[in-house]
Amino acid sequence: MRMIFVNLPVTDLARSRAFDEGLGFSINPRFCDDNTAYVVISESIF
Repeated sequence: MRMIFVNLPVTDLARSRAFDEGLGFSINPRFCDDNTAYVVISESIF
């Protein structure tokens, strides 16, 4: 299976996380800290 990891810079992480969650994506807290968010879009796109 091919996996895709996308890295995007943002200016407001809290707003970006809220936006992604509002779209129905989940956040994997195992790979998050105060400066990053690991957004799960599908089984192979993160």
